[in-house]
Amino acid sequence: MAKKDLSIKYLGVDCLNPFFLSSSPVGGNYDMVAKCYETGWGGCFFKTVGIFVADECSPRFDQTNKEGLPWVGFKNMEQISDKPTEVNFEYIYRLVRDYPEHITVASIMGSSVSEWKQLAKMCDEAGVKLIEGNFSCPQMTSHDMGSDVGTNNELVESYSRAVAETTDIPFIAKMTPNCKNMEEHAMAAIRGGAAAVSAINTIKSITNVDFENLTGMPVVDGKSSISGYSGAAVKPIALRFCTQVNQCEELQKMVKGGKYDFGYGHEMSGIGGIETWRDCAEFLAVGCRNIQVTTAIMQYGYRIVEDMISGMQYFMDERGYNSLDEFIGCALPKLIPAEELNREYKVLPKFDDKKCIGCGRCYVSCYDAAHQAIDWNEKKRRPELNDNCVGCHLCLNVCPVQECITPGEIKWKVRDKDGNAVREAKNPAKIKFKKNAKKDKSLSLKEHYE
Repeated sequence: MAKKDLSIKYLGVDCLNPFFLSSSPVGGNYDMVAKCYETGWGGCFFKTVGIFVADECSPRFDQTNKEGLPWVGFKNMEQISDKPTEVNFEYIYRLVRDYPEHITVASIMGSSVSEWKQLAKMCDEAGVKLIEGNFSCPQMTSHDMGSDVGTNNELVESYSRAVAETTDIPFIAKMTPNCKNMEEHAMAAIRGGAAAVSAINTIKSITNVDFENLTGMPVVDGKSSISGYSGAAVKPIALRFCTQVNQCEELQKMVKGGKYDFGYGHEMSGIGGIETWRDCAEFLAVGCRNIQVTTAIMQYGYRIVEDMISGMQYFMDERGYNSLDEFIGCALPKLIPAEELNREYKVLPKFDDKKCIGCGRCYVSCYDAAHQAIDWNEKKRRPELNDNCVGCHLCLNVCPVQECITPGEIKWKVRDKDGNAVREAKNPAKIKFKKNAKKDKSLSLKEHYE
């Protein structure tokens, strides 16, 4: 396999690859970040620096698991850096000087306009090429910082403007998922002068309850607190927010030919549950040009970037891509509102009796939680589909054997005059489509489905 070029421009900055550490304990001093660069990471969003110096609790981490799987989700109660501001900027300055090909991003957080300006000036003096503003940490001890700021459009715009007026370095606003509509907060940041946003930060959570102390976990002197949740469990939520921001037409108009056009449009940095090359590819597919990782590094170490690099190169080779730009955002046009989905057919499951181990999970799940569409053949110990099947694919998702249950026969629906499905069609050519439904029969439904 010929090695593919993973280099990319992000906000006008040349990056060796899109894989960066996110602002967190995994990139909190010079030696850690230097090691990550030598392992292959393209850059690092240095652990958030503030005028405020955090005084941390102990313990501060917890995790959730399922059926023996560790680290499905991870909770942390850590705030921004607990090192003095000048020490952090010394680290950042040295990293910029010693590793010029790698991109050290300064992540900052202030509690007032003056603090944001002061921090932005220090970023300028350190020589960084990008700045991230942390509007999203959910466990700060002050309501003047973190996710409480990130849901206040006035403050998001004001603090973004404070940075933009102080320096010409592109500013990235880090968004909180602890909101109803991220797009409006992202647009507030753009109005203030941010070049782009990154998302998501952690989700407010209680992971487990400790029954000895009758509180949440981790337990700190008999008490606990709501704080941020990350890890593989949050990836679907992160992909949702990234998609919605990247599909927001109003935001795109602001940055493409509009008042806030910096010459490269909106280039989002994706964060949340990223562990493998496939996770990276998914965030790129929904329009992100930069990838940030923390929790997976906590679990596996910096060398996971080797899997990301090799996996992405194999993926690109198999799909015929020569550059990341060829597929970034490729999934966005096909992620549509629910009311626009084609509901004219159903895809029945297909059972492979040779692979089936006779565990009965599909039968139990379908009977107790779906449409009682599977009969159980006691003699053969095999599932048998009946006429109740609606094509929901719950059976496919609970089956423990890979490719034992797969998408099978496709059946069109017949509708009465009120548009209600009344029975299956034996002859698709006789189907009467709903108004505005696709009528082109040159493309088979199987091809459309795939």
